[in-house]
Amino acid sequence: MTSSDVSSEVYDSGAGGFRADVFPVVRRPDAGTVLISEWDAGSPEGQRAVLDGVARAWAGTPLPAGFLSRVLFAGTDGRSVLDYAQWTSEAAHRECVGTDATGLSGRIAAAPQALGDVGDTGPTRYRLYRSMLPQGEPEAPGCVVRVAFRTAGHDAAREFVDGLLGLLGEEQPGEGGIASHFHLSEDGTRVVNYSEWTAPEAHQRTVDSRLRAGGRVMAFIDGLPGVEPLGFRRFVTPRGLVRV
Repeated sequence: MTSSDVSSEVYDSGAGGFRADVFPVVRRPDAGTVLISEWDAGSPEGQRAVLDGVARAWAGTPLPAGFLSRVLFAGTDGRSVLDYAQWTSEAAHRECVGTDATGLSGRIAAAPQALGDVGDTGPTRYRLYRSMLPQGEPEAPGCVVRVAFRTAGHDAAREFVDGLLGLLGEEQPGEGGIASHFHLSEDGTRVVNYSEWTAPEAHQRTVDSRLRAGGRVMAFIDGLPGVEPLGFRRFVTPRGLVRV
């Protein structure tokens, strides 16, 4: 497992123990489906309102056995919020949403909706496809970089990820880089790289060197049919619950 084992107080939800406000374990073997969405809260104040509102929604609510994690991150741009959730299966998530007697889903949704139009892009359902793993003992992540691509279908999405790892290898390159986890959307039209770094500055140094325009990585991506880069955002400060 490549995500942080940062210790925090264990929270008992009534359906097992959780750690609060830590990075999720992306490669945990019991995660069968991942839900990713992103909001534009408009300002640092709006960003905090979303994070605090979702955190309050968790309080005292029993969580279903199929729930593994839901962590929100604050964008370093002062306005965006990334929402990353793991469930044991698609069926477990759909059953929870369809039979939510606690009202948790509505309370969580109310936090960004209270700000008006926050540009919610999801949630979109993904599955983890492949990862670039740490070189040696991994450091604790301090930053998540969400890198998104539009793809022409499942074949194009898989060929892109397979080709990129064939080019770079399966170890995370770059000083301060920890791991990169490539998620494919259910319909094959998106690839999201959930990339873990020690700090935002470490990622920027790699953007300025290995990922600069005209370099071999960008030349590879630019030469692929059916793949369109959609840019990246950096996120810090995890808020949420991760099942122990």
